[in-house]
Amino acid sequence: MQAAQGRSAGLGIALVSALAFGGSGVAAKPLIEAGLDPLHVVWLRAAGAALFMLPLAWRHRDLVRRKPALLLGFGLLAVAGVQAFYFASISRIPVGVALLVEYLGPALVLGWIRFVQRRPVTRAAAAGVVLAVGGLACVVEVWAGLSFDILGLLLALGAACCQACYFILSDHGGDSEDRADPLGVIAYGLLIGAAVLTVIARPWGMDFGLLATSVEMGGTEVAAWLLLAWVVLIATVLAYITGVVSVRRLSPQVAGVVACLEAVIATVLAWVLLREHLSLPQIAGGALVLAGAFIAQSRPPAAAKPAAVPVASGGPVIAVLPPAGPAAPGGDGPTAAPAGSTTAPEAELSADRTAT
Repeated sequence: MQAAQGRSAGLGIALVSALAFGGSGVAAKPLIEAGLDPLHVVWLRAAGAALFMLPLAWRHRDLVRRKPALLLGFGLLAVAGVQAFYFASISRIPVGVALLVEYLGPALVLGWIRFVQRRPVTRAAAAGVVLAVGGLACVVEVWAGLSFDILGLLLALGAACCQACYFILSDHGGDSEDRADPLGVIAYGLLIGAAVLTVIARPWGMDFGLLATSVEMGGTEVAAWLLLAWVVLIATVLAYITGVVSVRRLSPQVAGVVACLEAVIATVLAWVLLREHLSLPQIAGGALVLAGAFIAQSRPPAAAKPAAVPVASGGPVIAVLPPAGPAAPGGDGPTAAPAGSTTAPEAELSADRTAT
């Protein structure tokens, strides 16, 4: 009973994370259409969230000594890596194709668990991944601009690997005595990610005055700073916190499949708030993603069998765990974003988990 309640709570938190990440593109697109460069919006997102989380970074400063590799990995891969690889890939291949390849992250997580950690993977999780990826192909309408560029596909695969790392690192140490506080990990991850993105985005050339104006969102004038606040506080801070917590309550493989809902949520929000068209294949794809998420969480992952350890040894070593991803970071995630060629900017921002 307790396990079922914990799984239900974890699923609810994962859905909140998917909703928060999925809303990033809808809030960011009006800023991009008003004149801000997409990379500058991504930098504002990461830098603003890092500034907000700065007090938590100070509070958990012991993590710098205890878990330096974890913090560096989360910042470089789960925050900055997803977005950097994703932006590089969409410069060579269609957005829909890049987004679909990035969301192979959950499948990579299953491979990590099965072949690297040598832990069993439930058939429900595997079936959920297959359904979710198939549904995403419909949501992003991958056939609309299908083209093959080896380097572009490799870059998109890099984003998928970073998304998988988001889930893996989110669960890292969650069950050990020397566990890393998720808030501290996120705070330092955002700080490191913002530093890396500063080099990539070069924000000193940005028109900061635009943030004091109003922009159009679905025919309505909205203050630019208000949309930026949503991107920073909801689509980044809240999204990452709930994403990491959901991974620890569920499992990396289940949370990864639920994260696929980010693209669906982004597309639906773009339809409602930005009045963008939603086709029948996208609706059908969304239903498949929902079905995949439901199937994946219908059965908890099998517990790993403890390895026999000689009495003379210091006791068993507790292995650490997986994740995208996520985070998506789609990130961003980090990192997912709206789909389809008509919603490219949102897809860029949502991917992050990434994210965006």
